[in-house]
Amino acid sequence: MNHPLHSTLTDLTEAIREKRLSPAELMAAALDRIDATHDRLNAVVALRPRGDLMAEARLAEERVARGAARPLEGIPLGVKDLEDAAGLVTSNGSVVHRDRIAAKDSIQVERLKRAGAIVVGKTNTPEFGYTAVTKNLLFGVTRSPWDPSRTPGGSSGGSAAALAGEVLPLVTASDGGGSIRIPASLTGAFGLKPSYGRVPNGPSPLWSHGMTAVLGPLTKTVRDAALLLDQVVGHDPRDPSSLPHPGLSYLSVVDEPLPRGLRIGFSPDLGTAVVQSDVAAVVEDAARTFEKLGCTLAPVIGGPPDLAPYWGMLGSWEIAARLGSLVDERAADLSRSFVQGVQAARGITPAWWGEMARRRAKLVAWCAKLFGEFDLLVTPTVPYDPPPAKGPFPNETDGRPQPVASAASFTIPFNMSWHPAATVRAGMSRAALPVGMQIVGPLHREDVVLRAARAFERERPWHPRWPMR
Repeated sequence: MNHPLHSTLTDLTEAIREKRLSPAELMAAALDRIDATHDRLNAVVALRPRGDLMAEARLAEERVARGAARPLEGIPLGVKDLEDAAGLVTSNGSVVHRDRIAAKDSIQVERLKRAGAIVVGKTNTPEFGYTAVTKNLLFGVTRSPWDPSRTPGGSSGGSAAALAGEVLPLVTASDGGGSIRIPASLTGAFGLKPSYGRVPNGPSPLWSHGMTAVLGPLTKTVRDAALLLDQVVGHDPRDPSSLPHPGLSYLSVVDEPLPRGLRIGFSPDLGTAVVQSDVAAVVEDAARTFEKLGCTLAPVIGGPPDLAPYWGMLGSWEIAARLGSLVDERAADLSRSFVQGVQAARGITPAWWGEMARRRAKLVAWCAKLFGEFDLLVTPTVPYDPPPAKGPFPNETDGRPQPVASAASFTIPFNMSWHPAATVRAGMSRAALPVGMQIVGPLHREDVVLRAARAFERERPWHPRWPMR
């Protein structure tokens, strides 16, 4: 076969099962690729010893030879550095946690390993996942494989760069306000933020009151995401918010055709977003693909209440609780903007909390009405081309000021409402950079979102067009 890392995850698992590719060959290719791309991308920032990894790959070969291959047997896995993988440091992209070695795997990593994946190392993330530009004081700047002068987004930027740069075939990602969808969009990948609880979080020493962050797939293709999701969904008692198993295999249903007459609402701006003109044109053209598939496409007037300022403060408040006095004691080791955000969040009052909760209730009501009229919602994913690798985000686009949400204008609402939302590669901007289109579905209907994304992908496939061939 061609270089194995040019393949999709589903193709790799099939090649391993059919003994056309050995896990040892795949592991060696991934490790060589990490070395070859590190200076350019800085996507993978911590590695297990090569000898240990090759030994695990040979054990996977033995399982294949015995006919006992698991769904992800021998697949190299990169774990986002906000998530625990036993024996590796979970630095959270921060100097203050540079020596924090995880004693156990997260629930998701535990399940991926049980399915046969081999943890290779950690992928870079902004400090505590705080921004959508992946840089930190510990590991430095991660760059896009499409254009190293630009960011791959964040906070799953290291995972996105490793995936789109064909460095690793499998990565983990998380999304508290767009952290799967934004980097997936900016690197031309597929990303799915599931419903809250679909993939168990943790285990964590602190209960989340914000309840916006979820784990989900960031993959080359929609079928890859369905395969990954099948391995990690289902309730775990260590996360009381986790949902029961959906009772189906996403991979088994993802290729089912969409029902004719499916009602799709299209919003170019959700009422407040400021979108780059060529990005808007690409997404509108892509949305019309659903009409060719027999769906109805109709405009959505207006948008949800603006929760962006509340969302940002809520995240900082939870981080403040996690870090406690460490923010003051180690302020010199933390980025200035991060410290300022955490300090501001310490001023949260009951009145503030009440207003946030009222707005969130209005958002839920808006979504309930929307999905009473439509089966799916389609929007842009990110309103403009990727910013510079070190930031900042633009203050204006095409002469119009950006709102507070900026890059996350289309993503934050559905973290706050818990709805599943995916991004597909809609096309390319004038700068020859990927443009994402977001597909949002009713609560707990990841199957419908995946089927719509797969139907679009069949009509307008983006694989195997990746930037570093």
